[in-house]
Amino acid sequence: MRPTNHAQIRQQQRGIPQVVVDWLLELGSTEHTHDGTEVLYFDKAARKRLNGYLGGGSLFSHAEEYLDTYAVVSSGKVITVGHRYNRINRH
Repeated sequence: MRPTNHAQIRQQQRGIPQVVVDWLLELGSTEHTHDGTEVLYFDKAARKRLNGYLGGGSLFSHAEEYLDTYAVVSSGKVITVGHRYNRINRH
């Protein structure tokens, strides 16, 4: 999935590695929004999937600092990425 120019800039500004965005796209949970976009994030189930994917142990513990990350996706493009400070409202 291709990132927009905006997403690339925000990812760099916010210090989010590309591998974390890839994990979100592959393993993250999805919440659909009212404007037709999707928010990908790590909830409890996604964290379990990531832990299994990374094989647990120290690699997962290093990734924990990025588990508050989210990505907004629309039309096959990553629109923006950031750090969650609030809960994601589920419908």
